[in-house]
Amino acid sequence: MLEQVKICEGISDISDSYNGFLIDQWGTLHNGSQPYDDVVEALQNLRQRGKQIILISNSGHRADVDGDRLAKIGISTDCYDHIVTSAEMTWQNLNNRSVGVFKNTGNKCFLLSRHGNQSVVDGVDDLTIVDDIDDADFVLLTGSDAPEKTLEDYYNPILKRASQRHLKMICANPETTITIDGVHYMGSGKIANQYEEFGGVVTYIGKPFPSIFQYALSLFKGIYPSQICMIGDGFANDIRGAKYLDMDSAFIASGMHMGSFGKVANTNDIHKVLKMLGVNHGVLPTYFVPKFHWGKALPDRKNKRKKTSP
Repeated sequence: MLEQVKICEGISDISDSYNGFLIDQWGTLHNGSQPYDDVVEALQNLRQRGKQIILISNSGHRADVDGDRLAKIGISTDCYDHIVTSAEMTWQNLNNRSVGVFKNTGNKCFLLSRHGNQSVVDGVDDLTIVDDIDDADFVLLTGSDAPEKTLEDYYNPILKRASQRHLKMICANPETTITIDGVHYMGSGKIANQYEEFGGVVTYIGKPFPSIFQYALSLFKGIYPSQICMIGDGFANDIRGAKYLDMDSAFIASGMHMGSFGKVANTNDIHKVLKMLGVNHGVLPTYFVPKFHWGKALPDRKNKRKKTSP
């Protein structure tokens, strides 16, 4: 199984094997503050070769807000076709609470978000955001305020009280770790895991769960899932999520698991680390790519000269 992981130099190695690419954001394309080196060039090269690109994220921001944030750091709308975020899916579900994960949850929401972000509930009818967990019908978790707030000092008392009241939690950002400027902090998925340990019930929206991938795949035009490759830096959410839908995947080593590859010196070392990660997460990618960059130059097919008969 391990030998099936192909070691690639860059995105160009796989670009002509697929018609569409589903690409993770944070840790793959940017660090939260700026794009990684050569990311924009690689995206533009894919677009120039006619590839459809959909960006997918366990973001606490809705798609339009996420797009604005990307534009501000230098990833413009001409680099992709659509953005899919877990917050966008959550907002759509909140607007139709008669069915789906929000059915019978009530109208009073205790919101746990990053830096007070409320875009996931803006414009939702008949929903009240409450400040006291004792007034809530359910808990909506979209982000973590780590490192400023910790489980011990802030979240645990809220989670324990919510569990005592048997409140359902909707986690719209299953990431257990967030990376800011190369430093790893507690993600909202870790908070949700803690709630489950206290006996609480959690429903997850986002990667690696199939619903967000199925929605993203529905946005591609005229191509099948077998013609689409998932690209991401996380085994738990990106590579596993692709596996759930039997999609090919490319693992970017410069993100979440960067520390694991810090001392690799050759291909054998890379395979050893991949084996360890594969055992830990129960899944392996189709491809290994050291970072999201174009890599080797490819022929410009549109400008190739046709051979003429002598």
